[in-house]
Amino acid sequence: MKQLAHLLAAVGAFALSTTGAAPPAGAIETHEAKAAAADAASRAAFDMFEAFGFKRIKPGQYLWRDVPADAGPERLVIGLSEQLAFLYRGDTLVAVATISTGRDGRQTPTGIFNVLEKQPFYRSKKYDNAPMPFMQRIDQYGIALHGGFNPGYPASHGCIRLPVAFAKKLYSVTDLGTPVIIGA
Repeated sequence: MKQLAHLLAAVGAFALSTTGAAPPAGAIETHEAKAAAADAASRAAFDMFEAFGFKRIKPGQYLWRDVPADAGPERLVIGLSEQLAFLYRGDTLVAVATISTGRDGRQTPTGIFNVLEKQPFYRSKKYDNAPMPFMQRIDQYGIALHGGFNPGYPASHGCIRLPVAFAKKLYSVTDLGTPVIIGA
């Protein structure tokens, strides 16, 4: 967790050092960042139990609880092996959602990213004009969080598909620069 805190501090310092309206462009995909992201994803699964008890969610479902905005800044942790997304405010888990990430040959990258662009409705330029509601792009290659089909296993071209209702709520609470930590 200490490594994750240092990496998040570095990402935050980078985000605060940018000027103008341009969001931070940096992604940290080093071995250390990937290890810290994997640790964060493992911890998030434990936090889910503490926050929501023994509740299980099926593909396309999510859990959300009210946590005051002053609990801290938002960050999203993605657990690729669990196919779950975990939204935090500070150190408090707010929500958990099932996801569908990149399938074999089109894996979702791991490491520490930031939300670089947000559009309430977007169409893919790469994949047959596919709809990407509540799109939040996290890298320069087009990987994004967005609402979409959620079978509960990796099935995307690399994006992180979220239940549409969750994607809409997530979109309303994140900003450009919000950290997105993706662990295996």
